[in-house]
Amino acid sequence: MSSKYNIVSLIRKKRDGESLSDDEINYVVQAYSDHEIEDYQVSAFLMASYLNGLNEDEASALTYSMLHSGEIVDLGHIPGIKVDKHSTGGVGDKLSLILAPIVAAARVPVPMISGRGLGHTGGTLDKLASIPGFSTDMDLARYKEIIEKHALVLAGQTAEIAPADKKLYALRDVTATVEYIPFIAGSIMSKKLAEGIDALVLDVKFGSGAFMKTPDQAIELAETLVSIGEHFGKKTIAFITNMNQPIGNAIGNWLEVAESIDCLMGSGPSDTNELSHLLAGAMIFLGGEANSIKAGIQKSKEQVSSGAAFQKFEDIVKEQGGDVMMIKHPEKYPAAGYEFELKSKSDGFIQSIDTFAFGLAAVDLGAGRKVISDVIDPTAGIILKKKIGDKITIGETILKGYTNKPAMIEVVSDKLFKAVTIGSEQPTIEPLVTHICDSEGTRAFEL
Repeated sequence: MSSKYNIVSLIRKKRDGESLSDDEINYVVQAYSDHEIEDYQVSAFLMASYLNGLNEDEASALTYSMLHSGEIVDLGHIPGIKVDKHSTGGVGDKLSLILAPIVAAARVPVPMISGRGLGHTGGTLDKLASIPGFSTDMDLARYKEIIEKHALVLAGQTAEIAPADKKLYALRDVTATVEYIPFIAGSIMSKKLAEGIDALVLDVKFGSGAFMKTPDQAIELAETLVSIGEHFGKKTIAFITNMNQPIGNAIGNWLEVAESIDCLMGSGPSDTNELSHLLAGAMIFLGGEANSIKAGIQKSKEQVSSGAAFQKFEDIVKEQGGDVMMIKHPEKYPAAGYEFELKSKSDGFIQSIDTFAFGLAAVDLGAGRKVISDVIDPTAGIILKKKIGDKITIGETILKGYTNKPAMIEVVSDKLFKAVTIGSEQPTIEPLVTHICDSEGTRAFEL
């Protein structure tokens, strides 16, 4: 790329609160990808944008530039409306493992490219990696082959997809510019739009276990994501969901796979099933296999009750090299070397759970990474026996922990005790889903 613009002039414009054109935004992204401008210059550009803001057109241009920095997958030869789901991250969030086979079983193709854990939140790729032999590493030819065969693929990001996003994210991570909604939205949407999707369902979380701490922050992010999706001609629906306690009972990679299997077999925790069927129902609706989200939810439940969803999960595990016998018999999976229990010191009701602390505790036990080079222990994690609103008596078990790091048990136990509040009165249970956001705007959620 020739030096069409002066990067110092563009930094100055953002420093002074001016807007950049689509072409100027594209220059910054492409020139940085091509090593024509320096890290320190793009750092200054990112901070100026962070402090003075990007308008809607600039945010869309940023997404467009990152999207077009690599290959955009063409799945036009595959019949059907291709739909994916993205979550902004949470603790115990194993929903992709449940809803992806449900939706594919309902004849809606799901080209799903997922990420690894980030900080206190678990990642879909790490959960899938706990299945012996399961491979998410593939080139685009294999990616297309699998989705054509099964209407489903569970892959990691390839080198061909949105490479500029990967480079910019690394710089944002060390310049304190991660937590800016247009940057977050551009990063998410550039990868999702490159997958070959026609529509997208978003699970935007708020609360103690989410990156967005308040409903208003989550709504702002959801509206930005939906706006970008619609700008690119992709039908997009976002749900604002509560992460003030973990989803389901299991936190940790294989523990969450086992809980996902329970849900696909028709059991499992009620909150996990409720949210899985809602998101799957919206995907089935956008995929044209239901005339409303409500009808999509019913179709989602039918895929579970008929056994079609679990069969689809079994098929994709086999196709991607996983050990199907472990999926059929999860009880045979090797257990962690050490387990411990937290018992209540008082009678009462579970008032609150510091979900962020639970996520960090799971990392301490071995279920996540503190540095990139850390090796995840698939058997490590936490199983909740009580959740917010549940009655508990002295000596009753609050949770069980699993680890191969016995030295961490006392430290983690102390953190977890402090993360659970028990009181005398039963608390009001907060709704799991608060709002829906789509091309018609944002409104309180109701079916």
